[in-house]
Order: sequence, then C-alpha cells, then structure tokens
Amino acid sequence: MDSPDTLLPPNLHRLPRHVAIIMDGNGRWAQQRGLPRVRGHAAGAESVREVVRLAAQLGIRYLTLYAFSEENWQRPKLEIKALMSLLSRYLREELAELQNNGIAFRAIGGLKRLPPGIQQEISRAMAATAANGRMVLTVALSYGGRNEILNAARQLAQDLNSGRVHPRELDPALFSRYLYTGGMPDPDLLIRTSGEYRLSNFLLWQSAYTELYFTDTLWPDFRREEFLAALTEYQRRLRRYGLTQEQIEALNASESRH
Repeated sequence: MDSPDTLLPPNLHRLPRHVAIIMDGNGRWAQQRGLPRVRGHAAGAESVREVVRLAAQLGIRYLTLYAFSEENWQRPKLEIKALMSLLSRYLREELAELQNNGIAFRAIGGLKRLPPGIQQEISRAMAATAANGRMVLTVALSYGGRNEILNAARQLAQDLNSGRVHPRELDPALFSRYLYTGGMPDPDLLIRTSGEYRLSNFLLWQSAYTELYFTDTLWPDFRREEFLAALTEYQRRLRRYGLTQEQIEALNASESRH
C-alpha cells in the first residue's frame, strides 16, 4: 500500500476508531450514464477497494460496509445474481491483499439466506484472516437492524430462561454482546452516500451516539478525497455524550496531562 501523503485530515490522532458506511447510489450512477445497473455495482466495488486501503493506511481499526440489506432481496433476480457474483469475485481477488495488510474479514447479517457458494467463500475468507489484527473489515449482507435486535433479544431470553444470565446483569453492554457486532466498538462515524438522509435499518442500536455524515456523492464516485473529507468533518465535531462543553474540555485537558 502507498502511504497517504495528500489531503490528510488535520489530526491523525483524532480519527474515528470505527467507521460504518451505507454504500448507496450504484444504480443511479449507472442510469445517469445509460448503463445497466450492474455496471454501477462493479464501479462501486472499486470504491470499496480504495476506501478499505485508505482506512487501513490511516490506522482506522474497524470499517463496516452495508453491502446488501434484507430488503434488497426484492430486487430483480438478475441484479441479485450479479451482486452475488461480484461479492464472490471480490472475496477471491482481495483475499491476498487482506492477508498481506493484516485485515480481518467478517460478515454479519442473515447469512444463511445467501447462496451456499457465497457462504463457503465467506467462511473461507473469515477463517483465513481471523488472526489479522491491523483492521477488521465487516461486510453487512442480507442485513436488517431490527431483525438483528430481535434475534439478540431471543437469544438473551433463552439465556435468561436457562439461568445463564440473571436479570440484574442486564445493561446495554451485556445486550450489545448478543448483536452481530458483539465484541466490536460502536461506530464513531457513519457515512451515507448518494444524498439520502436516513439509516435504512442499519446498525440501529449501535448508532445511538454515532456522528452521521451525509454526502450527495454516489458511491462509485466516493474515493480517497471524499473519504478524507468525511474524516475531516468528523474531526470538527465535538462529541459530548450528554456532557457540557466545559466538562468535555476538562476531560480532554486531564487526558493530555496523562
């Protein structure tokens, strides 16, 4: 990987630990050019490569990409087939680069709905990269945030009924461990491309205190400069978590002394 040398965010020590992205606009990108929608998805795969590489270069520890929602199963069968083919090709072609750059691959969502061949590719990529510690790349596939919460509640209820968990133990941290993202920090920054202003059922529980960044740029055009612009905007924001600005400043001053 080349080192990032231009248009860097102003403070590399204040980058988000976890970035999530709703990759939207592939179809519109293709339609604007008179191309089949699948061409937009292929162009979007190039944006994935560029963003993953840059995130790893900058030291971002977690990158989560919303690639295919539960609702996307309603799309034309030919488009779904093309999307699955692109995913399979990405896993095969990028595995060596993930390995070489210490990136662990994960997939979350209703993975059992995916074609068996895709499930095997995912399992192979996850196993091959499990020991990598530079960055965790998570791809959300057949994913829905509401069903994720429902599934977590069902599993928790089973553990409560069996006595493995006591009601007094229940708190947000415990519940979070039952989510697909258990063991991962919540996103610090969530980016959505293509000019839409909604979460679309993505990481609903995890995004309670996440900074949201919306851009009109369509996903196939979201490359290095656009990603760096989002990171720079993130650094301009003051994350309060319910505290006053004075309290935040006092905490920052205390941290700097230590």
